[in-house]
This record gives sequence, structure tokens and C-alpha cells, in this order.
Amino acid sequence: MIHTESITFSDMIVSCEQNIVSDMGGEKVMLSIRNGNYYNLGTTGGRIWDFLGEKISVQEIVDRLLSEYDVDQTECEQQVIAFLNHMRKEGLVLVTQETKVNSGT
Repeated sequence: MIHTESITFSDMIVSCEQNIVSDMGGEKVMLSIRNGNYYNLGTTGGRIWDFLGEKISVQEIVDRLLSEYDVDQTECEQQVIAFLNHMRKEGLVLVTQETKVNSGT
């Protein structure tokens, strides 16, 4: 399935199964069993991948990276969105939109 919409900060992201990830000298590399492709996630991409073991919002990913790295917020946001859009295009992550439930009280 091709997604034309960009990921937003409120979207929830989780890694797909069928990926083998290994740490190689501080950088994460991954083999997708589903598509047979190898990926070098690098250091920061590997750190983002670590966060994706459980469902997490894009905003939470950005917040965590801002607390760990000396990086401009706008640059961080742009790079995270670009990385996650690429991961979704490759079928490596699942993206869902969280909807707020109205209690109707």
C-alpha cells in the first residue's frame, strides 16, 4: 500500500515484525525478512528504532531525541518525519492515528 500523506506528530508508530536488527560498531543494521533488503539505520536512526519496540507518538520520539542530543528542534522534527516516512514506505513501521474517545458525559 502506498501512503501519500506525511506522518504527523500525533501519529503513533511501532516497528513491524519480520526484521532482524543488529548493532554493528554503534550503528544499527537491519534485514527485512519481508522484502529481503538491508538497511543501515546509523546511530540516530538506530536510537529511533529502539523507541519503536512499543507504540510511541512521533512527538514523543522528537522529545526523547531533544533530551538526548544537542540538536535544533525544527531540524530534529524534520529529520524524524523524513526518517519515519521512509521507514513506512519500506514497510518497516506501522503508522496509526490515535483518536480520542469522547466519554459522552
